[in-house]
Amino acid sequence: MLAAGLNGGASAQGLFGAPPKASSGDNASPPAAAAPDSKPAEPAPVAPVLPGSPTAVVKPFYEHLGLELDPAQRKNFTDPAKTVLDKSDALRASGQGECLDPNMALDNADYDKLAIDRSLRTIEAVNGDEAKVVVAFVVEGHQHRLEWKLKKVGGDWKVSDLLSVTGEWALSQYQCE
Repeated sequence: MLAAGLNGGASAQGLFGAPPKASSGDNASPPAAAAPDSKPAEPAPVAPVLPGSPTAVVKPFYEHLGLELDPAQRKNFTDPAKTVLDKSDALRASGQGECLDPNMALDNADYDKLAIDRSLRTIEAVNGDEAKVVVAFVVEGHQHRLEWKLKKVGGDWKVSDLLSVTGEWALSQYQCE
């Protein structure tokens, strides 16, 4: 089951790139040529963000940037992400510095809320007690894509990991010691 949401329509093509072109060995007929004055296809309609859904868990991290580092938000996380965030909190409290970038939800991009709000797209996939929410946005012409992994714990969705497809990092791989 796929659902789009947050701040705009999301098409799989927009989040995951253009579909591959048919090879010459395919039996598919060539696509019809578009009329020169034809309009581009309209984006997919925005699906509502359902309360309690994986997308509803991720959405606040884009409404209030830096929220993932707030210890009060640990209720929205499970391991391995929760352990890394707890270790980061302990390191910060000890006065030995920071372990995590405060812009993780932004893929460590420069903060430009207006640009992010305009371009933010999501797609959600649920498979039993596991889910993924892929978030894509553009800042200063650079595309960013993150994958939020979630698990159902006690009937609620919790973030278990955050991966940057663009920056090639994962929250679970940080060693905050």
